[in-house]
Amino acid sequence: MKHLKIPEPLKKMNDVFRHHGYEAYLVGGAVRDVLRGKQGADWDVATNASPQAVMGMFRKVIPTGIAHGTVTVLFLNHSIEVTTYRTEKDYADSRHPDSVEYINTIEEDLSRRDFTINAIAASLDDGHIVDPFDGQKDIKEKRIQTVGAPLDRFGEDGLRPIRAIRFAAQLNFTLEEKTLEAIPLSKNKIANISIERFRDEFKKILKSRKPSVALKLMENTGILEMFIPELAQCRGVEQADFRGFHQFDVLDHLFYACDGAPQDNENVRLAALFHDIGKPRAKQIATAENGEKIITFYNHEKISRDITEKVLIRLKFSNDMIKNVCHLVNEHMFHYEKNWTNAAVRRFIIRVKPENLEDLFDLRLSDMYGMWNQKVEIKYSASVGLLLELKERIKSELEKQNALSLKSLKVNGNDLIEQNIASGKKIGEVLNHLLECVIEDPELNDKEKLLRIARSYVN
Repeated sequence: MKHLKIPEPLKKMNDVFRHHGYEAYLVGGAVRDVLRGKQGADWDVATNASPQAVMGMFRKVIPTGIAHGTVTVLFLNHSIEVTTYRTEKDYADSRHPDSVEYINTIEEDLSRRDFTINAIAASLDDGHIVDPFDGQKDIKEKRIQTVGAPLDRFGEDGLRPIRAIRFAAQLNFTLEEKTLEAIPLSKNKIANISIERFRDEFKKILKSRKPSVALKLMENTGILEMFIPELAQCRGVEQADFRGFHQFDVLDHLFYACDGAPQDNENVRLAALFHDIGKPRAKQIATAENGEKIITFYNHEKISRDITEKVLIRLKFSNDMIKNVCHLVNEHMFHYEKNWTNAAVRRFIIRVKPENLEDLFDLRLSDMYGMWNQKVEIKYSASVGLLLELKERIKSELEKQNALSLKSLKVNGNDLIEQNIASGKKIGEVLNHLLECVIEDPELNDKEKLLRIARSYVN
């Protein structure tokens, strides 16, 4: 392709640049995505105007990264990052250049970028494409390779190897051979990046259609061992026995379960990736009556929960996300049977909490996906059939609006005190007993009935 269609807001922005005697180009991911036949998302612009000149040209400008030549222009309801053409020298912190030098041409600017697929520009003037490193060819052949020598590019910023892996999953591309070989050779640089930068790339990997593509590359290049060794230790932990529950070892099962989780649900994707991470510690081998070996992982969900919490704290995920993901991991081994009473269903709702039910069911389906690396068809799976039955029973119970918490009881602590039934710590004990009674028989959620039960309980 020789020309790119420039969106109208960028054409109007270009009019401002031209009026002041400057040129401007669309660069980065937006150009790459359009060349892939996708909708370009965020707009990044490169220009020969200095940051100070850009701030003088537009009314609303935020100096987001002015020390490195970048400002954010608010223009026609768009937030557009504008960076002056530049070269960079030395990266003492493996992230930011020690010095930035402004230059005159877009070609020089593109030469400092990480990968050829990101080193393509389109003039805001007429849309003509500048592609000095054959990035369009790499896009066509679905290949990721660095601009220049891989070790040089990775030596500048230790996050770039992880970005290469993320792009492989995100774009469904392969890594060019020398680029791939350079990743394990750059481990010292990679080790210097902040945990927050790794986490942010890791989160983007989880949002890709098949995270397993990147996760396997992370494993094979040693990055998984560097940042999440607990996960890497699941490799080779066999779980298949004569009962036929599993086809893969624990690590592949976790990778594929992550693939099977909803792409837009970060909590479930994390829970799917970590739900069996405790199996290496829980594994036991016994012998069945028929002489076959039986592999068991008793209480692995609790071990997995504890390990998951430590990993997510280390990766500095939010407290809410850690709490939610660990709760899902802890509850993923529920075993529903048709003979559950309605009271058992209500206890399940209370234990899991209504707001977590849908995520827990998605995690269970992800777990099934991970067993065979494919979606389980409902009509062929008794397990899925039971899951759907439980969902219907839960829906029915929730619609009845029966008491599922202390707040739902028709009596409270003040009622017990007024009736001289209980005081102090005893109040909580009595209320919990009343809730158990109501869970078993919702008809008991009546003030007079509950007070009678309370008197009987304390006497």
